[in-house]
Amino acid sequence: MAVNGPLMPDDFELMQQAALDGVGLAYSEVTQCSQYFESGQLIRVLADWCTPYPGFFLYYPSRRTSAALRALIEMLRYPLPV
Repeated sequence: MAVNGPLMPDDFELMQQAALDGVGLAYSEVTQCSQYFESGQLIRVLADWCTPYPGFFLYYPSRRTSAALRALIEMLRYPLPV
């Protein structure tokens, strides 16, 4: 496929709209574009090379944690419902 020039946006909405307009490929999480995959507006092209994302991990010392760090850990462990 011939490519005429670079378009490298740092804004997800702009990148997503460019992909929807047929300008090129977009790199994103599946959940951000799932509605477009379901409707057929976008297709996944590198699905075989994408591994599942299990989420973030937080590594911290088990001893001598500050009250602020303990509060952050509890907030991340049990997030508030949206």
